[in-house]
Amino acid sequence: MIERINMTMLTDFYELTMANGYLEKGMQDQIAYFDMFFRKIPDGGGFAITAGLEQLIRCLQTLKFEEEDIVYLRKRGIFCEEFLEYLRNFKFECDVWAIPEGTPVFPSEPLVTVRGPVIQSQFIETILLLLINHQSLIATKANRIVRAAEGRGVMEFGTRRAHGASSAIYGARAAYIGGCIGTACAIADREFGIPALGTMAHSWVQMFDSEYESFKAYAEIYPENCTLLVDTYNTLKSGVPNAIRVFKEQKPQKMAIRIDSGDVTYLTKKSRKMLDEAGLTACSIVVSNSFDEYLIRNVIDQGAEIDVFGVGERLITARSEPVFGGVYKMAALEKNGEIIPKIKISENVEKITNPGFKTAYRFFDKDSGKALADVITLADEVISTEVDYEIFDPQFIWKRKTITNFNVKKLQERIFDKGELVYKMPSINEIKQYCKEQIDTLWEEVLRFENPHEYFVDLSEELWTMKIKLIDERKDRNLVK
Repeated sequence: MIERINMTMLTDFYELTMANGYLEKGMQDQIAYFDMFFRKIPDGGGFAITAGLEQLIRCLQTLKFEEEDIVYLRKRGIFCEEFLEYLRNFKFECDVWAIPEGTPVFPSEPLVTVRGPVIQSQFIETILLLLINHQSLIATKANRIVRAAEGRGVMEFGTRRAHGASSAIYGARAAYIGGCIGTACAIADREFGIPALGTMAHSWVQMFDSEYESFKAYAEIYPENCTLLVDTYNTLKSGVPNAIRVFKEQKPQKMAIRIDSGDVTYLTKKSRKMLDEAGLTACSIVVSNSFDEYLIRNVIDQGAEIDVFGVGERLITARSEPVFGGVYKMAALEKNGEIIPKIKISENVEKITNPGFKTAYRFFDKDSGKALADVITLADEVISTEVDYEIFDPQFIWKRKTITNFNVKKLQERIFDKGELVYKMPSINEIKQYCKEQIDTLWEEVLRFENPHEYFVDLSEELWTMKIKLIDERKDRNLVK
């Protein structure tokens, strides 16, 4: 599987040229802090779901430059021999903190924080962004689709339309975290324990002399779980009647029909009526055919009789907005034990970074258990639940909010301590359940697909003061207009 490939060289080339430069300038042991965060929620949604941490952990544990990598870099003729020797003996020694997979997250929050020698802490930027961005995108899209289904099962059917093998495999994993009940991707079942699900293709039906014979053969082979694809020829005139005949003759333990084309609202209503009149009220109806959250919501509103959705290309590619947009920015340097905050200034306000070594907390209403707001703080700040807490808007001085009657939870957990894994990775089912529980803490207004309530993600007073001070200092030096 792709996880077993050495992906150390899966990096942007400038990570290597900068690393070589740091070494040539004697800066290789300089301790730097980096944050991975995102600026915009896909599809205009109210929240995203972070995923991909397990793959990042496994990748960081196995970072190693092979001899063929050294040979390739030497041939480029721009790297010094001292640097190539450094890579030959490369060992990941950074500290890493991250928000656990399955957590609802919001713009500007540090999903991952890395502290360590600048060559290492900066070098991992590309693979970190690749893994977290992709799976967070798919988990977020999957959850929108699952919520639209209103309790009906959603199967991930996108392998053949994914953008490559890793997108199919890790996409299936992320979709399961987001709430899907299973996947069509067999290797995802083998590797992650995600239930592999499937029925039959139209070619199975076409292989037999008649539709009835194809259904009968399938029911004989799979009596414990028999789902028949009824739209190869004519859904209502032959498909459903033949399925009813086979179900009555073979009496499978579990039975369903699948419709993969046509007007699913009309067809499922008619099919449900035919099945019920035949006494097959336990027979489920599965539909597939380019669904997303909006089409699912529409057919449900129209009264479609659907028990399970199979969703493929629009999920696995996050077709409506296929980029998560997470970034990785330096936040501080460490000199003689002192943390020196760093800030990136931009004419685009949303691109001004939050400086310093940070973490994030979530406030919950004591009475309802609902999430009230998140606050980004400096790492050493302590929040007491005994007094009201004031948070500051990162962009507007005059916007403040006071949190009262709250419980508080630190969002980040320590993952690596000087390169050693200290985090106990949960199972995929534990992550999936955790995700569901955390989404249940969000207000309905945040869950809306259109114009969701903007969830507060503000700064502590100490961090806000630091940020304003650094911006003012840069203005005084005429580095920005």
